[in-house]
Amino acid sequence: MKALVLSGGSGTRLRPITHTSAKQLVPVGNKPVLFYGLEAIAEAGITEVGIVVGETEAEIRRAVGDGSRFGLRVTYLRQEAPLGLAHGVLIARDFLGGEDFLLFLGDNFIVGGIADIVAGFRANPADARLLLTEVPDPGRFGVAELGPDGRIVGIEEKPQRPKSDLALVGVYLFGPAIHRAVRAIAPSARGELEISDAVQWLLDAGLDVRSTVITGYWKDTGNVDDMLEANRTVLEGLEHGVEGEVDGATEIIGRVRIASGAIVKGTRIVGPAIIGTGARIVDSYIGPFTSIGDGVRVEDSEIEYSIVLDGSTIQGVRPIEASLVGRAVEVTPAARTRAAHRLVLGDYSRVRIA
Repeated sequence: MKALVLSGGSGTRLRPITHTSAKQLVPVGNKPVLFYGLEAIAEAGITEVGIVVGETEAEIRRAVGDGSRFGLRVTYLRQEAPLGLAHGVLIARDFLGGEDFLLFLGDNFIVGGIADIVAGFRANPADARLLLTEVPDPGRFGVAELGPDGRIVGIEEKPQRPKSDLALVGVYLFGPAIHRAVRAIAPSARGELEISDAVQWLLDAGLDVRSTVITGYWKDTGNVDDMLEANRTVLEGLEHGVEGEVDGATEIIGRVRIASGAIVKGTRIVGPAIIGTGARIVDSYIGPFTSIGDGVRVEDSEIEYSIVLDGSTIQGVRPIEASLVGRAVEVTPAARTRAAHRLVLGDYSRVRIA
């Protein structure tokens, strides 16, 4: 069995971060989301992986390489435009051949892995097996309708009036019949080949489509709130460890990981929290569920329930919470001369000002 990982999306809901970075490489717990998926694929015993890439191909190639660090052999498949999940399957036809395969969305995060699910599919193959989970807002996702016997009878993509609260998780198992389906369907109203339409084609053709409802943690990390929630979940399982330099005036409470090369002085850290390699934290407060990236400087500041990416500086600002700070960002206090806000913001930015 092979795996196909879709990493070609533009990440519009994470702008402006994704103007300069692939959404699949935004870290939770100081590790890119994509890496969790690749590790789960390797743990499931799959070694041949195709990664569908788009405009951020060079960045993903640099991060993943040939896949050997994960125990994988990676082939890169270029998608010229984000034309839908089913289009990703369409362009991977030669790579996938006639084998069963796992389809995994590169920005999805599942706690507990997928090894049991893959093993079950290998033991009892079908034309498709979909992972479903209950969500409070099914209109944001592809939604499955189940019949009285629990079998899938219909699939709808982002319906205005969902027929159930069971969303499609971004992990699918397919037999070779899906290749006929993706060739047969037409683009949706938003101009994309929808994987939900391809699954509906399988259903209409009377093929064997099964489902598994998962109860573990799953997040589509497509927006800031979901990224922060996934980060919280990762940090809840953090193991305490201090490898960096911590002075006697620093107080560490709970599970905190401080990487080698980090320097912490006169600071209170309440875990779970992680401090990256080469970070410098001085006279500050780092609160729970915070990930501080490599080379970050935090001085005379307070921050909690946030993600700060590599190389950024936060100085003299308190408090900061529920924030996602990109790479090489500078956050400093404004001059207190008059009650005005001075902003330099990229396209599609979102700013909340008290």
